[in-house]
Amino acid sequence: MADRATIYLYTDGAASGNPGPGGYGIVLKCGPLSKELSGGFRLTTNNRMEMMAVIVGLEAINWDGAQVQVYSDSSYVVNTVTQGWKRKKNHDLWARMDVQLSRLKVNFNWIKGHAGHPENEKCDRLAVAAYQKNNLPPDVVYEETKEEAAGQTSLFNES
Repeated sequence: MADRATIYLYTDGAASGNPGPGGYGIVLKCGPLSKELSGGFRLTTNNRMEMMAVIVGLEAINWDGAQVQVYSDSSYVVNTVTQGWKRKKNHDLWARMDVQLSRLKVNFNWIKGHAGHPENEKCDRLAVAAYQKNNLPPDVVYEETKEEAAGQTSLFNES
């Protein structure tokens, strides 16, 4: 089997209000081919959207064992993966990420956001456009977790 080309995955996530409506943008490139993906949720966080961008981008790759260079402006995502930062939140998304990291050969690269990098700027535009759409779906795990946490803030239940 011939060597396959490296896949370049550019990602960005955004949330308006943090938490608030959120979106992610993805640009995948391999040789002359490129693909753009995006999506959004009605209530989520910036970190969750940064993670979703990487996850959805990796899930879109059909070649198990593919060499992938991920470019993200999220220190949270890049440092958690590369430096073993403790995963205190977003356990559902880290589990999804781990599945992809086990089937692909992924290298993470941090890039400065809003610094004129063409693919990062494109991802940012895709992410913002995604969360500005009407009738966004729920980020179910985030909303359920937020509701559970809100219920635990009171010392006593009201009767």
